[in-house]
Amino acid sequence: MEEPVLNSHNKEEFPPAHTAEHLLNQTMKRMFGCERSRNAHIERKKSKISFIVDHKPTRKEEKEIADRMNQLIADDLPVTFEFVTRDTLPDDVSPDRLPDDASEAIRLVRIGDYDVCPCIGKHVRSTSQIGRFELLGTNWDELTHSFRIRFKVVQ
Repeated sequence: MEEPVLNSHNKEEFPPAHTAEHLLNQTMKRMFGCERSRNAHIERKKSKISFIVDHKPTRKEEKEIADRMNQLIADDLPVTFEFVTRDTLPDDVSPDRLPDDASEAIRLVRIGDYDVCPCIGKHVRSTSQIGRFELLGTNWDELTHSFRIRFKVVQ
């Protein structure tokens, strides 16, 4: 089968950190009931990502985020891809994050049964290739309820 034509992609991701971003989005969604981040800067040396949550996470919750991330990495979940059309997106995938000019073909990235998300970036083949997740620090903005996480992956 011929691979569908997708939108052009102007970034060169570091696959381990980019795959960790997917895991972190789903972890935050499950722990805090928040949306996936709309503000992420993912790099090889240090990444930062912000979430809108209902309260300032405690130190215990911050430790739980890091522990869950490292457990997911250790679980060696497979990272797979599938192609769907806008009309056949699964119920758990929201079309509201797709760009207006998104191609008809949508590539979904699945990480085991843990996460599914439309994405055209580069990823590792399984979570064990990410390395270790290190939470470097956090910031809390009380006015906007924005919780920023700074992290890196160490291979």
